[in-house]
Amino acid sequence: MAQNSSKPITYADAGVNIDKANRTKQRIKYLAHKTFTKGVLSEIGGFGGLFSVDKTKYLDPVLVSSVDGVGTKLKLAFEMNVHHTIGADLVNHCVNDIAVQGAAPMFFMDYLATGKLDPAVAEKVVEGLAEACKHNGCALIGGETAEMPGFYPEGEYDLAGFIVGVVERDKIVTGKTVEPGDIVLGLPSTGLHTNGYSLARKLLFEVGKYEPETYVNEIKGKVGNELMQTHRSYWPIIKKLVATECVSAMAHITGGGITENLPRVLPKGVAAAIQYDSWPVPPIFTHMQKLGNVPQDDMMRTFNMGLGMLLVIPAKKFKKAESVLDRASEKYYAVGRITKGDRKVTYS
Repeated sequence: MAQNSSKPITYADAGVNIDKANRTKQRIKYLAHKTFTKGVLSEIGGFGGLFSVDKTKYLDPVLVSSVDGVGTKLKLAFEMNVHHTIGADLVNHCVNDIAVQGAAPMFFMDYLATGKLDPAVAEKVVEGLAEACKHNGCALIGGETAEMPGFYPEGEYDLAGFIVGVVERDKIVTGKTVEPGDIVLGLPSTGLHTNGYSLARKLLFEVGKYEPETYVNEIKGKVGNELMQTHRSYWPIIKKLVATECVSAMAHITGGGITENLPRVLPKGVAAAIQYDSWPVPPIFTHMQKLGNVPQDDMMRTFNMGLGMLLVIPAKKFKKAESVLDRASEKYYAVGRITKGDRKVTYS
């Protein structure tokens, strides 16, 4: 027969410290407040976040949403004890995912789960979230911080984010008008962004035997610093392209690379022909490929290869797009053309 414990057992005994979590949430509330826009109608800590769409700016607003994580880049964050950039990675990734349809980010929510809450780490993560939200004009209106003893290894956590944006119905970028002869422009990435880290870690740490602090001549920097570069947001330049109506489709180059992501925005009857030597591939990619003798097809289906965003520009609007990009001091490369075909990417 089971015996009752002579000592009262509390939630804290099970590994969850509610008081510590509440203190952390107060700090998170302060950070989130700095991102609030006039559309926010609720306080942090409620059961749901409230946000009002500005009806004076949109005649027929359409909401666009996305959810994502940062994958195994988290493993490197744990090893290097670098957590503030991870929050920015997550926000910018989600912002880019809805920006390709022309949507302006309105609000963001996060999910942070860990075995035992480390207030300092949680604060660093949320600092990154808040800074990126502020940069993108997006309000951080809530989220969930879950403490789950025994579920995650010590010192590790999981992070996911959910974003909602808005676009005028007749301004949605759908890709329906893409046609043969259109030009494909590539915008440079800041390294790997948030995809391909399982293969990158295998190549650099297992095959190459590097440590995060190892300086590698071929990449002109330390391995860890190169891998932890923040996923950039393309929204500042995309909103200008959308406003001037000079882009017919956009593809955020994430997991699956150019090979898998560009076809997602192409209509039936067209394909894309991409020229390999038309943009500078950052040395981190060429070095990883050399380390593992990785086939070119695998590289193109795993990494962004230095292009984080592809734009499909109608030939007659190319000069206008160039002007917008030049005025914004945005680097870009003409990397290919739209051809007749069946929603595939070919390389030459």
